Amino acid sequence: MSAVGDILLAPDVRPFAVAAAIMVALGGIEVITMLIGFSIGELFGHDAALEVDHHGAFGGLFLWINAGRLPLLILLILALGLFSILGFLLHGVAHSIGVALPAWIGASAAAAGSIPLIRTTSRGIARIIPSDESYAVDEADFVGHVGEVAIGPLDQGLPGRVRLKDVFGNWHSVPARASHDSSALPVGSNVLLVDRDVKSFIAISAPADLITQQRTSNRT
Repeated sequence: MSAVGDILLAPDVRPFAVAAAIMVALGGIEVITMLIGFSIGELFGHDAALEVDHHGAFGGLFLWINAGRLPLLILLILALGLFSILGFLLHGVAHSIGVALPAWIGASAAAAGSIPLIRTTSRGIARIIPSDESYAVDEADFVGHVGEVAIGPLDQGLPGRVRLKDVFGNWHSVPARASHDSSALPVGSNVLLVDRDVKSFIAISAPADLITQQRTSNRT
């Protein structure tokens, strides 16, 4: 373990070790907060991408790597992970051929190389993860919609998460709890959002006719 620790703390790989540590910390916090019905990613949604100057060099790069299609927290975790992986790979190759790679050169090369990887990877991730926000839909409009329990089961305790699609075909993931007169709603079950309080939506088991109606609507 000491040898591994010495490698990770070596000056020439320290930027990559720090990036990996930050990525793990952010990812761990996000997972824990999602399990209790809240996501820190919701505090850093897509809106900040719209405030970037599109005509500046930084703004152009920001949009080129698909900022705005992913929550900024997810994009940050992705960027840190790719920078760290690429940096360790570069250091390993340099070490194998007997070349000493200064930290600033390695970090610069890893940062430059990770930018196109961020663009490609973020584009793929944006296609599969649900979006927590939409610029055209108010979350209050989700009352009366049918969704699927993604994190649960839903009961009267801490909120879980329900995944649902809005009228524009965009996926959302929202916090929800079972209503007081409802039994626990397991992961994968179809639920109807019937109300909303300050913390989460209130859900009940979705009637069969609404499930059928939603499936028909999704196909069209």
